[in-house]
Amino acid sequence: MKSHLLRYATPLITGLFLVSLISGLGLFFHFGPSGFHSMHEILSLVLVVPFVLHLWKNWRAMITYFKHRPMIIGLALSAVTAGFFLIPTGNAEGGRPMPSQFAVAAQIMTQPLVEVAPIYDQTSDELTAALTAAGYTISSPDQSLSDIAAASGKADTDLQAVLNAL
Repeated sequence: MKSHLLRYATPLITGLFLVSLISGLGLFFHFGPSGFHSMHEILSLVLVVPFVLHLWKNWRAMITYFKHRPMIIGLALSAVTAGFFLIPTGNAEGGRPMPSQFAVAAQIMTQPLVEVAPIYDQTSDELTAALTAAGYTISSPDQSLSDIAAASGKADTDLQAVLNAL
């Protein structure tokens, strides 16, 4: 069993690395299917298993690498580079700054329906009717879009999808 698992360690590392590479490039350059995000996260975690098997199989050779400067320098540079991504950016919520289109959408969701309606070339009554027909409960046109979504038991993104369809 052990030799069977170890035989697949390097091929699995290679295959999963290629999946991670392609999906990571797709995420970075904003191309590819929406499944790239989940694929990248989950299969990058799965990559840990064959990596551990590869280390186990090649442990003696790995110990030799640790005795030489290139491995130490490579690991140190990797750690320092990764550390730059952990430096606070001033974004109170943490993580990377929100792309502008998402920031605009998030801001619109905090506004009352009556103020947002003209953005969609609608009166507040027309937008109220459209949202009500889509299953939203609206108690007042002064209610924010986020509050309308929450009161209707739906996510903001669901309401945004209805608005985008207008």
